Amino acid sequence: MTAEKVVEVSRGTLVESLHRGHIAVVNAHKELLYSVGDPQKVIYARSSMKPLQAIPLVETGAADRYGFDAADLSLACASHNGEGQHTERVQAILARTGLAIDNLRCGTHNPKWEAAYEALIKSGEPLTAVYNNCSGKHSGMLATAKHMDESTEDYYKLGHPVQQRILAAISDLTEVPADKIVIGIDGCGVPVHGVPIENLALSFAKMADPGDLPEKRRNAVEKITAAMAAEPEMVGGTARFCTDFMRIMGGRMFAKAGAEGVYCIGDKETGLGIALKIEDGNARATSAVAVEVLSQLGLLTEAQKEGLRDYHYPPLENARKEKVGELSPVFTLKQAAASR
Repeated sequence: MTAEKVVEVSRGTLVESLHRGHIAVVNAHKELLYSVGDPQKVIYARSSMKPLQAIPLVETGAADRYGFDAADLSLACASHNGEGQHTERVQAILARTGLAIDNLRCGTHNPKWEAAYEALIKSGEPLTAVYNNCSGKHSGMLATAKHMDESTEDYYKLGHPVQQRILAAISDLTEVPADKIVIGIDGCGVPVHGVPIENLALSFAKMADPGDLPEKRRNAVEKITAAMAAEPEMVGGTARFCTDFMRIMGGRMFAKAGAEGVYCIGDKETGLGIALKIEDGNARATSAVAVEVLSQLGLLTEAQKEGLRDYHYPPLENARKEKVGELSPVFTLKQAAASR
């Protein structure tokens, strides 16, 4: 099965380009309900896997020991903007664990939020790893290593116990054997996990409907998803789809973007998990597809649709910030044979 056209990009009266992709909608009982393209295509989940990567932080007791509140836990699942609300909190987490910015092994890049970058330049302060969009995740990994009395030097390597616990949790929730998960290296240096899109959706379904999970895992999952929904500004930040989407959904859904056009959603009310991949890796199409999936499933109110309008049909703007076109979803979910 090949990728299908999911988004058209129009400029004026012409369709200037298009994006193809894959989508899977799954429930917690491993039933594929709807799909587009190839739901069995193996993809790297990238940062969409962060809510699963945070599970050992809670299960080991590290989050409790170091006083992680909901905002801290949400930040551990983040691909943040590098705003002050993010960087200051990362530094506070590190301080509570007795560690410092130099312990972060995520590398550096400019803050995603332009105003934060301008403020950093004006301050004359150095660009450090705390501004990396994955610094929250790394601070959680470091806290786990410190709590378990493990090395904090190589916590990011696949063979380290921190990463092995993460791999086991991902294997459990995706139902892909650990030795069948394709391992690569993510942009921040930690292992990245390749699984079929359908199994990625399953993991979000299990987090949305964790009733069949063992008590310890269920409690960890509920704590993580509740934190993301309660403190969505930590997951992304100003003008970010993850943050605005979870705020508009009022705690019902949790969601996480991943690089190269990946997006995942869990709906606590229906227990559905949704995973999508834009084939060309362009993230500009992900919000349009995500909102359209929810719309076709009948999971959005009219008020929610209105609040998400600019993410459903993202405007194409010129350098003067004038609208000159838009992105439009153009797919129809196909009901899986087993669910008919």
